[in-house]
Amino acid sequence: MTNTSNRPKLKIPKSKSEWFWDTIGFSCYIGSIILLIVVWNSLPNQVPAHYNANGEVDRWGAKGELLILPAIGAFLMLLMQVIERFPETHNYPERLNSENLGRFYLNSRMMINQIKNIFLIIFAYIAFESISIALGWGKALGGWFLPLAVLSVFIPIIIGIVKQRKIH
Repeated sequence: MTNTSNRPKLKIPKSKSEWFWDTIGFSCYIGSIILLIVVWNSLPNQVPAHYNANGEVDRWGAKGELLILPAIGAFLMLLMQVIERFPETHNYPERLNSENLGRFYLNSRMMINQIKNIFLIIFAYIAFESISIALGWGKALGGWFLPLAVLSVFIPIIIGIVKQRKIH
């Protein structure tokens, strides 16, 4: 049953975990957009536009560049929602069969859901920090941000793989 064209589509309701992650991810994303709208006229002409690996601003740009963050967030959200919606197209091990199909689909979908929402949280946080720095509320993301961001994306992948290995 490894050929994706032969896999059946299943209607599996969203889990409580998926609803929780969507609520947190979308809330952070929408919150960052609302904050950007509220402070837009207060922002200086030059705002942080890029950070180095230590979380320090290494390029300043026009405040319009802050619109790139929600735009990338929206693109990733839409792309990953499409991927999340069609778990029958995901990659699965050879042991996929009609008895374990639903568990594989749900596990894969939950992993994609978590990664999508972590991306939304990360982009919302970068937007918040950029606004904060531009308005003089904060100083820098800090050297902890990049490792934490990378780790936060890989943790759901690792957990998903471990859970997938337990499906028989």
